[in-house]
Amino acid sequence: MLADCASSILGKELARSITPTDEAEDVQSRLDETAEAVRIAGFSAPPLGGIRDLRAYLKKAKLGASLTLDEFMDVRSMLYATSAVKRFFSELELEAPMLKEQAQNLEILTMLERSLDNAIDERGELRDDASVELARIRRERAAAEAHVKDRIEALLHAPQLQKHLQEAIVTVRDGRYVLPVKADARRFVPGIVHDQSATGSTLFIEPMSVVDAGNDIKQLTLSEQQEVARILKSLTRDIAKQQDALTENARVLAAIDFAFAKARLAERMQATEPKLSAEGITDLKGARHPLIDPATVVPIDIKLGGTYSMLLITGPNTGGKTVSMKTLGLLVLMAQSGCFLPVEQGSTIAVYQNVYADIGDEQRIEQSLSPFSAPMTHLVTVPPTASP
Repeated sequence: MLADCASSILGKELARSITPTDEAEDVQSRLDETAEAVRIAGFSAPPLGGIRDLRAYLKKAKLGASLTLDEFMDVRSMLYATSAVKRFFSELELEAPMLKEQAQNLEILTMLERSLDNAIDERGELRDDASVELARIRRERAAAEAHVKDRIEALLHAPQLQKHLQEAIVTVRDGRYVLPVKADARRFVPGIVHDQSATGSTLFIEPMSVVDAGNDIKQLTLSEQQEVARILKSLTRDIAKQQDALTENARVLAAIDFAFAKARLAERMQATEPKLSAEGITDLKGARHPLIDPATVVPIDIKLGGTYSMLLITGPNTGGKTVSMKTLGLLVLMAQSGCFLPVEQGSTIAVYQNVYADIGDEQRIEQSLSPFSAPMTHLVTVPPTASP
């Protein structure tokens, strides 16, 4: 549920790997961070949508392989997200020292962002002016293609050729401009055959009068591919140089995303921040099991500590005894992971060193052990150090 509240893969990974801490200071710090995120989310939310997982790309770049245009778009998205999140917190007027400090650690990679912007457009395509050489090649190729199209169009409308064509259209085969010629009229259209239809009734012929121009286009296309590869290689090297900064930025953004995931979970659960007790006292008011439908869950009050350290729960079958114990256990683990709890305001919870669970149904009719009394044989082995 917490992972579903995260905006990025990195944030979701942090949510799934969350581990409770038994250090009271750490628990309070985690809850304070969640409280900051809840307070901010009540007014606005940081722009976390552009966070991307760049680990595979950075590894690829480190090995010397060029990234693809789609991968460059992800890197640029991450750069935009870094700038946007840092700007969000620098302009934020609310008190949020912990999250603001994290955001201050974000490094804005202006030169890398500018290099990608100058080379790749908003559609993820390489700009014509990504380099002077690329601009020249594409300009010359466009002129050569226009010349070939004009020559082909003229042939299409030549009376002596029209009767030999399947259709009066220009098509392209293997990067060459060709005419769709009837197979039995091959000798009337001098040129190079580049392809034929599935039935064999149509030949796609490049007229001899445009072969030289077609060769020029082919040569320019190869030159363009080489220049594009050079540009992508250069951009990849720029990214590889910033690997450490990009990795650290990703860590910070994931942590911020995770903090706001806890805030979203708190909102969905209508959860509140518990007060930590240094005296080992737990006093949960209107506690709700976090995995039971809010429309049907029965809130309970739970008190432990102070003058006693054991709570005996009695009641009929399906009376909620096990659910009550699971509610307490889950809320303890949630609190010590930094999550707000589905309880009423003013609730208190202790920080426990250990949480024990007896898993499985070991009912033994021959031993007169019921589904509830059977676990009692295991609970007696719980160490006496289990108290707060």
